[in-house]
Amino acid sequence: MTNAGVRGRPIEPLVLSAQERAYLERQVRPGRYLSGAARSCGVDGLPSKSVAAELGIHEHTVGKWRRRFLKDRCDGLLDEARPGRPRTINDDQVAAVIERTRTTPADATHWSIRSMAAETGFSHTTIRRTWAAFGLQPHRSQTFKLSSDPLFVDKVRDIVGLYLSPPVLSIDEKSQIQALDREQPMMPGVPERRTHGYLRHGTTTLFAALDIASGFVIGKCYKRHRAVEFLKFLKEIDAQVPEGLDVHIVMDNYATHKTPKVKAWLARRPHYHVHFTPTSASWINQVERWFAELTRKQIQRGVHTSSGSLRPTSAPSSTCTTKTRSPSNGPSPQTRFWLRSNASATKPSRLYVVNFRFT
Repeated sequence: MTNAGVRGRPIEPLVLSAQERAYLERQVRPGRYLSGAARSCGVDGLPSKSVAAELGIHEHTVGKWRRRFLKDRCDGLLDEARPGRPRTINDDQVAAVIERTRTTPADATHWSIRSMAAETGFSHTTIRRTWAAFGLQPHRSQTFKLSSDPLFVDKVRDIVGLYLSPPVLSIDEKSQIQALDREQPMMPGVPERRTHGYLRHGTTTLFAALDIASGFVIGKCYKRHRAVEFLKFLKEIDAQVPEGLDVHIVMDNYATHKTPKVKAWLARRPHYHVHFTPTSASWINQVERWFAELTRKQIQRGVHTSSGSLRPTSAPSSTCTTKTRSPSNGPSPQTRFWLRSNASATKPSRLYVVNFRFT
């Protein structure tokens, strides 16, 4: 291409083959490694200043990449050999280390950095860098559990639909909460340190019902964990629910939830609608997440001198609010309820742990 009308040093034309043009077009797509270098070549006969102004870079940068392309073609866009010690391990050796990492050693269940270094003859630093570059962590392990429930998809859709259209109560129990007291007080003036030994002052079981809409929690502690206590907790919930309102409950398949007495109590109250989680899938129950927050913020590092101190205290007062779904919001009118604390009466709060405390 000619440079008529362009003043300054003449530009050596770039003549591209079909393969080179296709390669450069692939590189200029967003997110590709060579996109900046490929755009800087100015292959359409444009002067360096025009290309630099369009890309927002200096014209010397455009000239550098143009000269490298004219000299080495597409290979000139790659990194040049860097200074320093040359590589002593080639790609085939790195691939061999990766493949061996996927095997099991004869004297252990997994490879360590030292054992792999001794097996391959490389230094432990080389093994560490190779594993880090490819994200290999053979010392770590994770577990998983697949649900065998034939109605898994239907139950998940049912429960998730309730979460997306609250209110709904998520019910479960946290058993064996230990009242632990440390043998010595915490050391002041330094990051928290405590003795390894502790004094155990009994255990308790917490039954909780989390309202998904507002984050309000109804909680009750019992000494034992049986169907009798669970039925008492249902009566505790029933005492706080206005009469005649539909109550949707999500709970797992624990045996205490399905005893004849519990079923008979629920059968006498048709406004209670129970939704069981799939088997081996209690993680879908939102109150489990609340239990995790309670453990992290109050139980794990708490000091309790007696099991009586593991008694929950709710907010000073709470109000019950009713809501009737209109036909435009769903297939049929339906009345549900939710509990809302005074602090979140105007705006639902996700800080639901503030509504529940251990004395």
